[in-house]
Amino acid sequence: MPEETRPGATAPAKAVFRAQDLEVTYRSSRGPVKALDRFTTTLREGEFLSVLGPSGCGKSTLLKVASGLLMPSAGVAELDGQRIRGPRKDVGIVFQQATLLPWQTVLDNVMLPVRTLGMDRQQGLRRARELLAVMGLDKFEGHYPHELSGGMQQRVGIARGLIHDPSLLLMDEPFAALDAMTRENMMVELQRIWLEARKSVLFITHSIPEAVFLSSRIIVLSPRPGRIVKEMDIDLPLPRTQETLASPRFGELCAGLRALFSAIPH
Repeated sequence: MPEETRPGATAPAKAVFRAQDLEVTYRSSRGPVKALDRFTTTLREGEFLSVLGPSGCGKSTLLKVASGLLMPSAGVAELDGQRIRGPRKDVGIVFQQATLLPWQTVLDNVMLPVRTLGMDRQQGLRRARELLAVMGLDKFEGHYPHELSGGMQQRVGIARGLIHDPSLLLMDEPFAALDAMTRENMMVELQRIWLEARKSVLFITHSIPEAVFLSSRIIVLSPRPGRIVKEMDIDLPLPRTQETLASPRFGELCAGLRALFSAIPH
């Protein structure tokens, strides 16, 4: 597979996550159900890769394989050149719901991986406060989840996913439960965070505008079993803003993806 270089980079970026001929088949009462079929891609350092597809096409299954929570039926999944054989400490996960502990403060929620992974508490505390500042939540560290808006809760979840400095950040439709205006604001915020943190992100979504706005590259999956039907680089300049959403090129990219989905057999 040819080396890829991020815009502005001077050398090829290393592979963080690699999948080769990945297949996942579930057992069910009605027989085997194949969720992913011959999925092959490479996510490179600093890249924001979105996986876009209809409900039930295997997007969340891919995320489970990347996190080590699910073993593939066939093929290979690697993180930093090592085969994934179980949950890894160098992976951060942000879920569809923020899943914050309601009885703990914002700071304590961000610090949860520090405790569970046995990290140094003082270093973790410094890192947590740095991340809360990046998220614009440094004045809310003593607040409880019910005192925050939905968008603020998701930012706490992102900070928690980054606290242990993972090689790979996995995001499973993190804005799906937000209203349209908050969702747009969070797209801008997430891109700012990504540009500052320079993390490799594998982002699962069924929203075409969300994928186009956020991604450096998009993979489109077919209905189940999920097969790659298209990979495309997103050439919109960075950083992207609210004005990007109204730009002709943004509209062209979204329209092209909608036409592709209309042409895919269901």
